Amino acid sequence: MNKPDGWFPPRTWLAAYTKADGAADILAGVIVAIMLIPQSLAYALLAGLPPEMGLYASILPLIAYALLGTSRTLSVGPVAVISLMTASALARVTATGEVDYASAAIALAALSGVMLVGMGFLRFGFLANFLSHPVVSGFITASGIIIALSQLSHLLGITGSGSTLPALLSGLVSQLSQSNVYTALTGIGVLTFLLWSRKGLEPLLIRLGTPTTFAAILARAGPVFAILATAWLSYRLHLGDHGVALVGAIPAGLPALSAPPVELSLWRELAVSALLISIIGFVESVSVGKTLAAKRRQRIDHNQELVALGSANIAASISGGFPVTGGFSRSVVNFDAGAHTQAASIFAAAGIALTALFLTPALLYLPKATLAATIIVAVISLLDIKVLAKAWRYARSDFFAVSITIIVTLIAGVEIGVLCGITSSILLHLHKTTRPHVAVVGTVPGTEHYRNTERHEVITYPSLVSIRIDESLYFANAGYLEDYIYRLVAEQNELKHVILQCTAVNEIDMSALEMLESVVHSLAEQGITLNLSEVKGPVMDALKEVNFPSSLSGKIYLSHHQAVKALRLDEPEPYII
Repeated sequence: MNKPDGWFPPRTWLAAYTKADGAADILAGVIVAIMLIPQSLAYALLAGLPPEMGLYASILPLIAYALLGTSRTLSVGPVAVISLMTASALARVTATGEVDYASAAIALAALSGVMLVGMGFLRFGFLANFLSHPVVSGFITASGIIIALSQLSHLLGITGSGSTLPALLSGLVSQLSQSNVYTALTGIGVLTFLLWSRKGLEPLLIRLGTPTTFAAILARAGPVFAILATAWLSYRLHLGDHGVALVGAIPAGLPALSAPPVELSLWRELAVSALLISIIGFVESVSVGKTLAAKRRQRIDHNQELVALGSANIAASISGGFPVTGGFSRSVVNFDAGAHTQAASIFAAAGIALTALFLTPALLYLPKATLAATIIVAVISLLDIKVLAKAWRYARSDFFAVSITIIVTLIAGVEIGVLCGITSSILLHLHKTTRPHVAVVGTVPGTEHYRNTERHEVITYPSLVSIRIDESLYFANAGYLEDYIYRLVAEQNELKHVILQCTAVNEIDMSALEMLESVVHSLAEQGITLNLSEVKGPVMDALKEVNFPSSLSGKIYLSHHQAVKALRLDEPEPYII
């Protein structure tokens, strides 16, 4: 299994880089660049920023991640959810007109980058597990719905605004009668073409005799074809004179490097938004990176990923961009295109740079409806409505957490939705651990195995009860276990021994220790011993430090079978249940 090499992961793959690797990376870089050009423009529009900022956010950040990232195929740049969160954050801090919108976006990227790098040095990589996957899926699904609805106004040529479902629907309904026919025809036409091209263009090209590899590249270039075609039609038909909103002039050339705005008041206002963007971006990026790395028996380093993503955002801020992270769709495309290393991202960045230098004049007449259609098609893949049905069947607690996250995000907006998702994940964890699975177990006849009495036909004894605990013991669940033990004791008059099977107990904190001490004394007063079995080494070491074994009314046994065998010596006929 490949292991990332320190703070400069490329050292690992550069040492064995071959011409074949180079050829594969160049091809993947070309394909990703073709895909990233329209996405960059579209996500800048989604964030409410000039289109060139989308291109700027797709050059230096890709290079920065390529030099510091541990995933060989993750592709970094503007993504839909982070762009939406950026728009939400900027709308709030620039509402008074005292702060320039673009400057605030650059500051947001810088602040997010600093936070991510700081978390990387502090080894906060565990944040990747901070949000449950169902809750993240719910948040991204709700965000995808908001993004798609927000682009319908551009698609139809009407004035619409809002960052929540009620506001967006209200604006669309009230303005629908004022739709611009030319804009709607353009937008709906592009939307139809893009939806068809995702699955229908490549087979058509192959049937027409196009080589398979080239057909795959052309199929990925569907949005580019849409941009060139609608820009040409807009120029020839003078669509701008018919009320069709156009992208307009985009400055040609590479971004000028400069320090981001450093204003404490602005950074203070952006702090919460930057933190939420950092967390969501990191979780989304790592989930994609881990999935792709596993397919090639590689791994990624979470803490190094924080540094790499933070550096990518800092690179975006000094080159006039906005917050970026690893994107799912283009990372999968990069992987499927055969990228061997992060050199593919450097080649993709070169392609975007050439576009910024020489191709921006071709975008002068580009309808914004084309970019809106591109965004809508891109976010369709984010919608995971099936997660609700799956959560309902598998775990109702997950279902309610996902449902609440989706509803709050749709009604109250993405930032509150993120906070709700984080809160839901924490509450979900607490709910599961405060009521751990505890089972009375008995002996499987003819074996030394012990199973749940409610699920299997097992042997039990009237004078002893075996309790298996399937969770570590800490302050939040200590009371639950205590009540469970007392309830069992009250129900069994012949009981003399209680055995706690601790196979799954990885830790016992002070509160749980005090609970066990209390149970020992309470049971002893009733003539009942408390015994432990299969206690793990670290837990046993901690218990010995406070002399807990010597205070036990019973004993601590190496195996549960030994405990049952020792305590049932004088036992009459067992029960088989």
